[in-house]
Amino acid sequence: MELSEDGGSLYERLTSGIRTAIVEGRLGPGHLLPPSRALAAELGCSRWVVNEAYTQLAAEGQLQTRQGSGTRVTAHPTRPKPDRAPTTRRAPAAPPVVADLRPGTPDVAAFPAPGWTRSLHHVLATADWEPSVFPQAAGTQRLREVVAAHLRRVRGLAVEADEVLITCGTSHGVSLVARVLAARGVPHLAVEDPGWPRLHQVAAAAGLPTEPVAVDAEGLDVEALTRTDARAVLCAPAHQFPTGAALSPARRRALLTWAAQHAAVIVEDDYDAEFRYDRRPVGALAGLDRNLVVYLGSVSKTLHPGLRLGWMVPPPALRQPLLDALDTAAAGPSTLDQLTFARLAGTGGYDKHLRRVRKTYRARRDALVTTLGSHAVIRDCGPVRGIAAGLHLLVPLPSALDDHTIVEHLADRGIATAALSGYTTRHQPPALVIGYGRLAPSRAQWAAEQIAEVLLDQLPTPRSGVTG
Repeated sequence: MELSEDGGSLYERLTSGIRTAIVEGRLGPGHLLPPSRALAAELGCSRWVVNEAYTQLAAEGQLQTRQGSGTRVTAHPTRPKPDRAPTTRRAPAAPPVVADLRPGTPDVAAFPAPGWTRSLHHVLATADWEPSVFPQAAGTQRLREVVAAHLRRVRGLAVEADEVLITCGTSHGVSLVARVLAARGVPHLAVEDPGWPRLHQVAAAAGLPTEPVAVDAEGLDVEALTRTDARAVLCAPAHQFPTGAALSPARRRALLTWAAQHAAVIVEDDYDAEFRYDRRPVGALAGLDRNLVVYLGSVSKTLHPGLRLGWMVPPPALRQPLLDALDTAAAGPSTLDQLTFARLAGTGGYDKHLRRVRKTYRARRDALVTTLGSHAVIRDCGPVRGIAAGLHLLVPLPSALDDHTIVEHLADRGIATAALSGYTTRHQPPALVIGYGRLAPSRAQWAAEQIAEVLLDQLPTPRSGVTG
């Protein structure tokens, strides 16, 4: 097929060429067009270009696509009227995502559906598990008992059921804490930079502005924190997002000392604590001093973000204000979900699920780290950053490149990922934040090759070869 050389994109020229051929009669009614694969090979382009052109012309009434019979010119194709201005063409749709490497995305297909279904059936069919008509603001007693036992056993918190408050997840917990602290006159909340912007936005929306504090290989820079006038800080000691750092023992002690000396509050986001692959997870910071730390946890990464189920363990002095905030908000998680999770965890199903997905995620991380390291263009920028934990990696890029641009070019190939610069207020060396929660080990080599090819294409000086 001949295309014009008017300088437009290949999609535009192909669409216009087929449309013109129909209008001029060179493609008559019922004419069978080549399959998208064959036409793409002839034109030396991707099938996406051909499929988008066919889709656009079908929407205009020029073509008709039927499963099993190909794409044909319609029996009575729509002819543009010469006295009417041409209609505005819709922008081509973005290529479909074929590899979801966005960070923080768990494999929801691994959800323990049989165990959850059995637990839900038990709740609905057993009289002494019947949900309360008017549930407590703090959450169901059964779930708080299960969560307290889990935190004592796994996270090193000496906590009882009555000290646990059930939330809709970490964002909900941060919103409640910010609301209470703002009402107490706390001027702003120190936050990690880079960090997860959603939590910063939630705190600000609740009336507590945020102030960024740098993060390095040891986690939150406590010395930089002491130079601020903050009296509250939000941090993720177990596995910082997006750097992947863990708060070092020295920084843990320094942070607790800072809070004690300034009558400040530490809000601990126990992010990814369940997924540590090289050793047993370090205990929660709140386990060292319950009076200084508000502990936050959830099942968003371990089970499913759609459950909107989490918990909070506040210091004794903040329990009642936070309980009042929960009560007045009247926005707790579903009682049925609370009881179902309590049954699942209480019968060992949650621990069994964690053991299974921990092995899965470790294999996915190992495969991705290995394949990324097989490409010189990636390897030359240094090793991937972050401890062996969680669901994401930080991959340094060549300093000459812009990480947002790399993300856009990967999106053109159907690969969704994130740029480090999207999570920080300060200048940072370019890097990709890559999630591997949904990347099968068998696809890791392909994903690494795509990343390496994009980097080589974007480097100002041509380099030969993809692998090293």
